[in-house]
Amino acid sequence: MTTQTYCDRLVQDTPFLTGLGRLSEQQVDRIILQLNRYYPQILSNKDAEKFRNPKVSLRLRLCDLLGHLQRSGERDCQEFYRALYIHAQPLHSCLPSRHALQNSDCTELDSGTASRELSDRGPVAFLTCLGLAAGLALLIYCCPPDPKVLPGARRVLGFSPVIIDRHVSRFLLAFLTDDLGGL
Repeated sequence: MTTQTYCDRLVQDTPFLTGLGRLSEQQVDRIILQLNRYYPQILSNKDAEKFRNPKVSLRLRLCDLLGHLQRSGERDCQEFYRALYIHAQPLHSCLPSRHALQNSDCTELDSGTASRELSDRGPVAFLTCLGLAAGLALLIYCCPPDPKVLPGARRVLGFSPVIIDRHVSRFLLAFLTDDLGGL
C-alpha cells in the first residue's frame, strides 16, 4: 500500500477546490493570511498580496496559490490542509482525497463525518422492517382470543416487554392482559 503525500492529495483535490462556489473569497483570504502570518517562509508578503489581489478572479488566484504550494513542497501542502481545516472544515471533510483515504486501509483520523449518517441500508430496508412490524401487529390484532390457536406466540409476546422499550411494552401488556389468565 502506497501512502499518499499531501502534494499528491493537493493535485487530486485541486479541481474540487477550484469548483464554482466551493471556497468563498473570505475563506481564501483567511487561508492566505494564515499561511503568510504564521509561516512567512511558505507565503511571503509579496506572494500573499498577489494571491489576495481583488482585480484577479478568485478561481485564478486559487489555482495560482495551489500551484505555488505544490511546487513549494510537502510541508507547505500540509500547512495548506491545516489552514483549510481551520477555515473551511465542512469543505475539508468533503475533499475527494479524504474519501479516498477513508475507503482505503489508512489509519488517519476521521473528523466524524460518518457519525452524521443515519443509515446506509436505504429505503428498501426501512420499508421491509416497517412491513414486518405492521404484519406482526396485524397478526396480533386479528388473532382470535382462543389460547389454543397460537399459544407459543402468546408466550413470546408475554416475555417481549422485558426486551422491548417501556413505551411499547405498555401497549403489549394492555393487549395481553385479557389472555394472560389462559396461559
